[in-house]
Amino acid sequence: MYHDIPEDLKMLIEPIVDECDCELVDVVLNGSANRSANKGKEGSGSEGLVRIVIDHVNGDGRVPMGSIESVSREVDVQLDAADFMSGRYRLEVTSPGLDRILAREKDFIAAMGSEVKLQTKRPIESRKRFKGTLKSFENGTALLEVDNAEVRIPFAEVEKANSIYQFSREDFAGERTGEASK
Repeated sequence: MYHDIPEDLKMLIEPIVDECDCELVDVVLNGSANRSANKGKEGSGSEGLVRIVIDHVNGDGRVPMGSIESVSREVDVQLDAADFMSGRYRLEVTSPGLDRILAREKDFIAAMGSEVKLQTKRPIESRKRFKGTLKSFENGTALLEVDNAEVRIPFAEVEKANSIYQFSREDFAGERTGEASK
């Protein structure tokens, strides 16, 4: 989640993303990359992962490949120059995708009315995983309709969340070009 990104990492990445007319959505650190605060400790030799999710400033998810490449190249240089990572790591820069990550409050607001899945940090109403329609997002709380019941989930309790893309006939309309002309 955006609010969980370490501040020093956010300060290193966000200006680079901003220069490419994009917004930082999320940073996920896995493996040895997650131990970046422990710079003096050697990792287990395994490669860590730094995954950066960016979106175009208009929030449509259509990030030009050139922007992704620029952010990747510059962040890689800055992470190395700042000696931010303690061991080997793999850097991935990506857009939110079809099952769009919901990491900021504005992402939840934009997804209202959509089907979402989310996982909470602690159980809410005896569960941590929810899938349903995001009815509203107000005052830092998501209101989901799950199994014909309403569940209120504070944004601070969300560990991860995604919208669920609903495919339609239009998504596949261009697939059959050429068949009719045979």
